[in-house]
Amino acid sequence: MNPATVSFSDFALAVYPFLELHPFHRTYYRLLEAFAEGRIRRLIITMPPQHGKSVGATTLLPAYLLGLDPDCRIAIASYSGMLASKFNRRVQRILESREYGALFPETTIKCGTKPAGYIRTADEVEIIGRRGSLLSVGREGSLTGNRVDCFILDDLYKDALEAHSPLVRENCWEWYTSVVRTRMHNRSRELIVFTRWHEEDLIGRLRKLEPCVDLTAWSQLETIPADTWLHLNFEALKTSAPTEIDPRAPGEALWEEQQGAALLLRKRQLDPLQFEAMYQGNPASEAGLLYGTQFAEYDSLPHEIVRRAAYVDTADTGDDYLCALAYAVDADGMIYLTDAVYSRDPMEVTEGEVAAMLERSGTRHAAIESNNGGRGFARAVQRLAPAVKVEWFHQSGNKEARILSNAATVQHLVRFPREWRQRWPELYAHLTTYRRRFRANRWHDAADVLTGIVEREAADRLKGRVRGVRFL
Repeated sequence: MNPATVSFSDFALAVYPFLELHPFHRTYYRLLEAFAEGRIRRLIITMPPQHGKSVGATTLLPAYLLGLDPDCRIAIASYSGMLASKFNRRVQRILESREYGALFPETTIKCGTKPAGYIRTADEVEIIGRRGSLLSVGREGSLTGNRVDCFILDDLYKDALEAHSPLVRENCWEWYTSVVRTRMHNRSRELIVFTRWHEEDLIGRLRKLEPCVDLTAWSQLETIPADTWLHLNFEALKTSAPTEIDPRAPGEALWEEQQGAALLLRKRQLDPLQFEAMYQGNPASEAGLLYGTQFAEYDSLPHEIVRRAAYVDTADTGDDYLCALAYAVDADGMIYLTDAVYSRDPMEVTEGEVAAMLERSGTRHAAIESNNGGRGFARAVQRLAPAVKVEWFHQSGNKEARILSNAATVQHLVRFPREWRQRWPELYAHLTTYRRRFRANRWHDAADVLTGIVEREAADRLKGRVRGVRFL
């Protein structure tokens, strides 16, 4: 068999016959194959924990690279020298296997003491009769005198504690710029495979400072410039729109058999901020959040409730959420959220859900934005909940300015039921991870509705004062 015709997936199954390759693995391996062939020079792949990231990129790929090109000088780096050495030893076991020899007979390594003159340690191995080698190093380790053709960086941060340390992040960046980059030449390739922890990790800084495009179609492999990073983020739970690369529907798990959607939703419920970073590849620091987890909560409604209302924002596009929040207002103007519908279901479904919410929450007045089909939605809700006064209106204010300028008021006036994290986990996740940098957010629906509620209630309070009453 001609080594050049061996696909990476076929190679992986030949040397690791126990592998289970699911659709996303085959996408991952196809991308790694393009990297091995030199069609991609700079590649970033982010993936949730325990999804086979290191098996593909740091164990199988180096062996495949050396099979295709025995003169290739490869370096593997991880957060510790011990882990990097572990990867190196795994690669060496593949290189000396019978299955590997059948595929790539020209790529061989020292066995025992023979032949003399070649290096084979836990950290370095040389290809017999060729210039190729594999070197492993821990973060901040030395590569003095070693030129590198292909660098593979796998998890440069051990855990959240390291990733959230400004000192560790700065040391990692300095090591990358002063060691990794200085050992590379014009034709060198870089592969970064991470589970993300922090928005200012190595990937975050590179995305800010160097050209980077997100992979959505295979045709991009033919057009991406050599100096541009290609980034593929595998979300544990699909939230973005389906693409050629990742055709999953929203809500589908990346690897249902291993970490299914139900398990992932429970994990998100425990810590939405960490889940967004580790499992969704979308980290945000506490300092960069607009609300965080600082929302006030209540155990029971006050006795004096002067108003029960609701605010509804229908979905702008098929990817957006309908957000409907029912609330009660006390005599001091404090706003208590009592019920919610937060959904990407079609309008024929959400019309009934919102009408039912309005009735069970005792809502007397519901304001529904008339933008993007909201007027027809409002008429349907009015028909299904005739006891509720339904008003539709057009929201013309700038969404970004409204959300950011009212954030402090939202946190001061709005109260959530104590168990809202369990009752509405998606709503909780999107609000507690909403960022100050407006364009960094994928969804604005929940923040927009909270903003609309405090705007309307503040306006009503002002009207009440003008009329000489406390609040109505």
